Order: sequence, then C-alpha cells, then structure tokens
Amino acid sequence: AWEYGDRIVHATDHIPEMQTIIAKLIDKGNAYVAEDGVVYFNVESFPDYGQLSGNTLDNLKEGEGGRISEEHQAAKRHPADFFLWKPDPSHLMKWESPWGTGYPGWHIECSAMARKVLERDTIDIHTGGEDNIFPHHECEIAQSRSADGTDHFANLWMHPRFLLVEGEKMSKSKGSFYTVHD
Repeated sequence: AWEYGDRIVHATDHIPEMQTIIAKLIDKGNAYVAEDGVVYFNVESFPDYGQLSGNTLDNLKEGEGGRISEEHQAAKRHPADFFLWKPDPSHLMKWESPWGTGYPGWHIECSAMARKVLERDTIDIHTGGEDNIFPHHECEIAQSRSADGTDHFANLWMHPRFLLVEGEKMSKSKGSFYTVHD
C-alpha cells in the first residue's frame, strides 16, 4: 500500500486499471499471452529496456531470481520478459480477467496506481531502494512508456543505497539491524 497525503492507496483497489494497461500493451504488441496462459511483457518491444539500470538484453540471465519455474521460463519469448497477469484460480489473491482468473504482476500495480492517483502519466520524483532499480523500476518504465507512448516515466529517479552492518545489507530478517532506540 502507498500512503498518499492523508490516504493509503491499495493495489487491490486498482485491478481494473491494471487490466486496462495490460489490454493496451497486448493491443500494441508490447505484451503477449504465452502458451502457459501468462501475459508477459515483451522486453524486445521496448528498445530502452535496461537504460535505467545499465543492463542489456544480451546480459540478462535466464531465471536469475530463481522464482520462475522452468515451465514458465520456457513459455517466454525472451528470458527477461516479465509477467503482467498470471492465471491461477487457486491463488489466495485472485480476480477475473480476460486472461483467466488470476493476479497481476508486481510491476503493473505501481504503474496503474501512479497513473490513477497522480492523474497523469509522468511522475515528478520516483524513489525506492537501490534494489528496486532492476527489475522493478526498469519494468515500470517499460510498461508505462509503452502503454502511454511517453518519453519518460519519471522526471527524477532517487535510489538510496543500503545501510550496511558489518559489510552486509542491514536486514531485519537476518537480525542485523539497529533501531532508533539502539
């Protein structure tokens, strides 16, 4: 959820907007429904993919994050294609869509909420930790610019570095963090 002024914005309140963007991307040829039923964004359809992070399509490794099954990876046109909608009627969070009962990808949520809440296609300042540069912000840029036809998604990107504790990223889950009280 995002906090915007005096209100909190929930991704689950923006499913229709996500589906509208996905349909537009399919119509424009920037997305496709693969044989596994998943709607993927076609990274090769967006020449600037990788510009924010410095990645190139040739250097992106197949299944690098380890979260994608071999079946789904094989259904993609390019290893870096990312999912916009995944049909899965057994998933805890699910909605009806033209592509089956399922759920949206993480990246499409942010594009839809930003457009709806800010009431425009370009963000003045977009922030996030350095771990959001790739793939999250890179994917937001590709899908948003492809859907809207704009030259850029954000006027300014700000990515703070991780706080380090004993040479590693500060992490609550690893117990390597300090509180303000500490």
